[in-house]
Order: sequence, then C-alpha cells, then structure tokens
Amino acid sequence: MRSVTVFLLAATLGAAQDAPVYRAGVSLVHVDAEVLSADGRILTGLAKDDFRVLDERKPQPIVQFSAGEESLDLILLFDISGSMQAVVQKVAQASESGLRELRQGDRVAVMVFNSQSREIAPFTEDLQAVARTIQYEVLPLPFGGATFIQNAVDDAALRFRREPKTERRRAVLIVTDNMGQRTRRESGVVDDFWESDALLSGLIVSNPVFQAMRLVSPMLLAMQAGMKGIAEKTGGDSIGSSDPGAAFPEAMRRIRTRYSLYYALPESKPGTTRAIHVDLTADALTRFPKAHVRARTGYVVPGK
Repeated sequence: MRSVTVFLLAATLGAAQDAPVYRAGVSLVHVDAEVLSADGRILTGLAKDDFRVLDERKPQPIVQFSAGEESLDLILLFDISGSMQAVVQKVAQASESGLRELRQGDRVAVMVFNSQSREIAPFTEDLQAVARTIQYEVLPLPFGGATFIQNAVDDAALRFRREPKTERRRAVLIVTDNMGQRTRRESGVVDDFWESDALLSGLIVSNPVFQAMRLVSPMLLAMQAGMKGIAEKTGGDSIGSSDPGAAFPEAMRRIRTRYSLYYALPESKPGTTRAIHVDLTADALTRFPKAHVRARTGYVVPGK
C-alpha cells in the first residue's frame, strides 16, 4: 500500500528550523501540530523539546522540527448544495477576506460539491486567479441538490495523490453549513487523509433557515454530516460562525500557523495503521497550564 504520510528524507538533526531535504535517507513520519491555550488561543514560540510524540504508546525522538509558516497546498472545497443558497453572499464575503491570509508561494485548488464533487480550478500560485475563480465560476453556479460531505472531503484528500510530495503543508478547507447525509464510513475517509498527508479544517457557516427549522423539528440535528470527527483525527479543526467574513481568516491562520514534527518510522508491517499521540512535555505545561495539542491521531505504514 502506498502512503505519503511517511516519506524518505535526509534527517538533519542539528537544524531545528531547516526544511526537510527530499532525497534518499531515513524514513520519517511527519506530523503537523497546533497548540492551543486553555482559552483557545493559538500558542506560538514553542521549541522541539516542548513536544512529546508517542507512536503506539512508545515515545519517539523528534529528529526534525519546524515552527515556521510553511508554504501551503490548499484545496478550497465549497458546498453548493441547496441548503447553502441562503448563505451564499456570506460565503462570497468570506472568500474575499480569507484569501488575504495566503502568502506568496502558497498554491490553491478550488473544488465544489453537492451530491457529487468536481474540480473547478487546479493548483495555482496565482492568488488573484483563485479570487476570480471563486467570484465568476463558483458563486454563479446553481446551488441545489443533496449534501454528501464525506464523499466530497474524501475526493479532496484523494486529489492530493496526484501531486508530488514536497515540504509544503497540505490542507483541505471546506466551507459548508455541515447539514447533509452520511454517505461514507468515517474511518475510511480518515485513512485517505492520513495517506495523503493532509489535514481537514472546516468553516461551518451558520444557516438561519436551518436554525429556525430546528426549533420546529429537533430531528434536523440528525442531519449533521459529521465532518468534525474527521477533521479532529487529521489534526484539523472546525470554526462555526454566523460571520464567515471574520472566521475565514482565522481558519486559514490556524492551518498555516503550525509546528512540523518528524520522527523515524518504527519497524512495522506495510499497510498497517499505527496510532500517534502528540502532547506537551511536563515542563511546557508548567509554562502553559491546560494547553492542548491538535495533531493527527494515526497514519498508514507505506509499502516497501
């Protein structure tokens, strides 16, 4: 089984802030980590020795570490199902403010979905072209149909398989009201994100139509499509807001402001799934009481 969560790198033990060098070397496992304070603020300025990584409950030495904002490969995944028609203008405003958080060198692809997903524009570093794609090719689309969120985020994860692996951080940011049908087993979608070395984050737009309908029919809660559980297992998160114009930049900042940890792949059978747990050391927790780490919870061992 092919996996890109683990790749061949040359370990540079003495260069904590150096980007990984992609050439034949030792097999390393890559983990992106976000650290949040007790009140939910993103914590920056931590060092390699502030982290502890467990692979199948066994501590692993961190051989490479980066705290900088790496270049980003981002898939923007827009929900164009019928339920989003009521909030389409909010989505337009959100996209304008969110794109301002991108930096030179970032690459963005644009996808849309309802009962099916499709790519509107491939990866590009031309961020003005991305803005035009959203304005003139996404927002004018007819909004309608069902909402198959698990299928859509899985397609986005698989889209990364067609891209060569680099040191760029990979992420999918879905813009949705998170109201839809469950269509896929969560574990299978998570495995595809792990194998694609990507994280899922969500901007969940508050839908006033559904908020009103919930007061009449609490059964609508059952339509929550469950992207939050997938996001957590990939190391991503979700932000719910009635003001996506403000929340979109925050979602983008959370994707970009992360720590990259690398450790040597333990002896293991190809194709098996291994559990990861990342937390802070006791010393770091004395400085940041009740802080917690968001990171992927596992990976699939690649074939030889």
